[in-house]
Amino acid sequence: VVMNPVDHPHGGGEGRAPIGRKKPTTPWGYPALGRRSRKRNKYSDSLILCRRK
Repeated sequence: VVMNPVDHPHGGGEGRAPIGRKKPTTPWGYPALGRRSRKRNKYSDSLILCRRK
């Protein structure tokens, strides 16, 4: 991501620098890959009967 550190957690560095964090993050600092982002006890859980494939 070609950005400054104020714009994105992956921003900054010299040249084509790597991410510089343990795991990739969203622009807001939340984990981007592999981590579930939905709340565990959401009110609409009872409305979801089967998983969409």
